[in-house]
Amino acid sequence: MNNEPRTVAVLGAGTMGSGIAVVMARAGHRTIMYDIDEANLRRGLDSVHGFLDHSVKLGKLSQDAADTAKRSLSGATDLRELAPSDIVVEAVFEDLALKKELFGRLDDIVSAHTLFHTNTSTLSVTGIASGSRHPERVVGTHYCNPAPLMKLVEVADGRHTGSPAHEATVAFLRGLGKTTVVTKDRPGFIVNRFLIPWENSCIDALENGVATRDEIDAAVKGSLGHPMGPFRLLDIVGMDIHQQVATRLYEQLRDPRFFPPPMVERMVAAGDLGRKTGRGFYEYDDTRLFGS
Repeated sequence: MNNEPRTVAVLGAGTMGSGIAVVMARAGHRTIMYDIDEANLRRGLDSVHGFLDHSVKLGKLSQDAADTAKRSLSGATDLRELAPSDIVVEAVFEDLALKKELFGRLDDIVSAHTLFHTNTSTLSVTGIASGSRHPERVVGTHYCNPAPLMKLVEVADGRHTGSPAHEATVAFLRGLGKTTVVTKDRPGFIVNRFLIPWENSCIDALENGVATRDEIDAAVKGSLGHPMGPFRLLDIVGMDIHQQVATRLYEQLRDPRFFPPPMVERMVAAGDLGRKTGRGFYEYDDTRLFGS
């Protein structure tokens, strides 16, 4: 697969879907963001536009490039509108039945050469691929969050993923400027096997008064070289998403390090999910993906 512009459909207009749409549109690909809910779709498109505008303000993207990316982006609430897609990137809620259903429905809509990518971080790529009549074209592509800022994408083949699909996927990702690592189809892949227990440890340290939110974030940035602290990152991811991912990995691995601390449940119950609700560990006036 060469680097010529492609038509890429992104399923899901949440944090990950919006971030992946930024990556695709910024790289010059015609990008169709799909969500079953019109309000979610509008919010996702607004987040993409906000990120592009903020990039211009920071001098990281020219106004012409941002305008071009915006023109290449569109939204859809009908799967049939994704028919022209060369690549479908699924980034919906971590529900196996839902993901399988979407891929199965798309079998009858897209072309015989369309690649199916799943951004799952906890579910089996093989299990998701079983929903399609063409599991040889399904590849796991887990974008590290925030997708527009992080270079790494984990690539995981399902049991029946074909070599042509794997090779085309790696080439496409590298064309986006991403760094790829290949991992087995196992719960959490590489990154979340390390990240989720670490984030839980940071939350536990805060809850037990080891240090303040700001001190922990500053310590991580200053000592480990992370671009943001754990609590800023969790606010972007969303506490509900962290809870779901951590709980699902705990259920599969039965390792207590993955079980979310009590503070997570309290924050989710209060609706303090992070940037998307205006309050998480921090407070936000702008609830778009990264603000502007």
